[in-house]
Amino acid sequence: MRSFGERSRRWPGVLALALVLPLAGCATDSDRPDAAPPSSGSSTSGATGGGTSGSTGGGTGTATAAPGTREQLRVDGDVRQYLLHRPSSTPAPSAADGPRPLVVAFHGRGADAAELRAKTRLEKAATARGMLVAFPEGLGHGWGAGTRATRQRPDPELDVRFTEALVEHLVRTERADPERVYVAGFSNGGSMALRVAAERPGLLAGAASVSGQLPTGDAAVEPTGPVPVMVVYGADDPVRPLAGLPSPPPDPEEPILATRSARDTAAAFAAAGGAGEPVTREEEGCDRTVWRLGTGAPGGDRRPDGTVRLLVVEDAGHTWPGSTVPPPEGFGPVSKALDATDTILDFFADPGPGR
Repeated sequence: MRSFGERSRRWPGVLALALVLPLAGCATDSDRPDAAPPSSGSSTSGATGGGTSGSTGGGTGTATAAPGTREQLRVDGDVRQYLLHRPSSTPAPSAADGPRPLVVAFHGRGADAAELRAKTRLEKAATARGMLVAFPEGLGHGWGAGTRATRQRPDPELDVRFTEALVEHLVRTERADPERVYVAGFSNGGSMALRVAAERPGLLAGAASVSGQLPTGDAAVEPTGPVPVMVVYGADDPVRPLAGLPSPPPDPEEPILATRSARDTAAAFAAAGGAGEPVTREEEGCDRTVWRLGTGAPGGDRRPDGTVRLLVVEDAGHTWPGSTVPPPEGFGPVSKALDATDTILDFFADPGPGR
């Protein structure tokens, strides 16, 4: 097995599909950072999830936390917080435990880690699969998903470095498997997951975004290597449309980034992975487009069966399909034709062309 360092160096970075389609439809079925002292007891929310001006993450307040721990990690001089869920009640892995898959999940803009946990029920589904889940907290309830420096985020690379440091820390302290590290996110957090996948493909075994797209314009993010990616998008998203947001409205709090369309986002990852032409199939509840990653791109031999997939979900807005948490007003409907959480975790377990 390659070390974490070997994996992260194999494809130096600069920031969702197969010729055989699944038969199943869309039905629900710097210096090394030091850890700061963790707080004791079960986690509760941390910062409030109240929406800020221009919020697109669905933050409507602090959600009740499930059992877990609130942890801290010092990176670039800042103490960053995250919620950590282990697949068992054991507070720390023993030497006899094998390495465990890790999912890093980014909340939406204006929200927080507890809100995403409640919306996705990700820790429950991941626990059943023996996976660690880390829900990091964004600075100012958001993420630097684009490459442009702003007044609010003068260092546009900060969150990418934080993600790398968090993964390295959990590999070292929680026996996270460096060969099975995944990122996922919603809205601005989905775009952040895509940026990590684009700029650090060698760090990840897969990535997934719900209601998130790649930034474009002067904040553009370009995929740099092969990595399995799934993009889940509502066909009726009223906040950040399926066709992208090339000219976003001004925002006094923090600039909203221009983005590519959901399809162009997936196609960019497919192109970086040496994929051929996609195949699209209409299924119950969604349209599924699949590109099979090639082996010709640098590092493509590591993804011989990987895919990039785009799922356009019918009767879905700027929401997490399958969630039981009501979205904010104006975000559109929540589809019940697809359980995005199980769909994403199944994709991480098997990103190939399907049955």
